[in-house]
Amino acid sequence: MKILPAVLFVSLVVAHGCSSLPRRSDSIRNTIRSITNIAQTTLVHISILRAKLPDAPQVECSAPSINGLTNISYDLALLDNELRSPESLSQIQADVSSLEGLVRSLAVTMNCPVNDKPRGEVGNSSFPDTHLYLTLAKVQGYLDKFLLNKDKLKVC
Repeated sequence: MKILPAVLFVSLVVAHGCSSLPRRSDSIRNTIRSITNIAQTTLVHISILRAKLPDAPQVECSAPSINGLTNISYDLALLDNELRSPESLSQIQADVSSLEGLVRSLAVTMNCPVNDKPRGEVGNSSFPDTHLYLTLAKVQGYLDKFLLNKDKLKVC
């Protein structure tokens, strides 16, 4: 008879430990890890796409400064808008859109101010090939800089 209360007590303790919600710090750490993984995956997708494209001159773009979650979310939304036009960039656009959503969610979790997504018109460029290479260079440059400054994901 004494075994039944002991088994019940142990099962309740084990069940409580298994069913508890993740702590906020664990959730933030996991989100930052996911954001970093998506950024690295996007860079791989860019490399794969560049390998399929005809050789073009190296295009250099300066990436904006990376100050914190609010700034990162806004910059990713701008890149997302720019990636919407060429069909060949659909995978990279999906990656950047996912990245922007995770950064926006992290900002909300950390009580950071979040700007509205910028409205961008998807236009047809007069020089679609140039636009493609320039857009790839912008995204690659930004993500390279972002990964070097991923500690900014911990500040607003």
